[in-house]
Amino acid sequence: MNIVSFIIYCIVVTFTPGPTNIVILSSVQHHGARKTMGYVGGATLAFGLLLAASALLNRMLADIIPHILGVMQIIGSLYMLYLAYQVYTMGRTEEESRHSSGFVSGLVTQFANPKVLLFTLTVIPGYVMPYYTSSMAAFMFVMLITFIGFLAFTTWVVFGSIFRSFLQQHQRLMNSIMALFLVYSAVLVSGIL
Repeated sequence: MNIVSFIIYCIVVTFTPGPTNIVILSSVQHHGARKTMGYVGGATLAFGLLLAASALLNRMLADIIPHILGVMQIIGSLYMLYLAYQVYTMGRTEEESRHSSGFVSGLVTQFANPKVLLFTLTVIPGYVMPYYTSSMAAFMFVMLITFIGFLAFTTWVVFGSIFRSFLQQHQRLMNSIMALFLVYSAVLVSGIL
């Protein structure tokens, strides 16, 4: 397993602006960090549950259809390229979120977040399953990825206003760097190299 590519993919997907991070940013600005941490708790729990479900589902599919792993790696790579394009062309995030900032809102929102759903369905088969077969290894990676997600959400809480200002000032450069990291990860996961 290329651990560098795995970590880069997890960090880029969880730390870059997406629906959850934008809601967190808006919530910090409107409700404060303490109230927003409830939302972060719900979002983190849902993220972990989605990762665990993905690990279980993908393991069952791999057992039933042996060649599904290669297909999932290709799908994961294509998704990463799509994300790279989205990050590269991302506009300014001026819209305000009207979402609640509580635990239940964070939990429910993650289940409807396409970025999270696609990430959880691709990271396990793309990075973990080709190299680890035990349930314990899958559990450890689910916990690690959930922790990375929690760190990303918390970073958006703590540095919310600073992050937003920095991203707006250096948006094109930051988007280009993140997009290049995603392209690099996509190439490695695809199995081409």
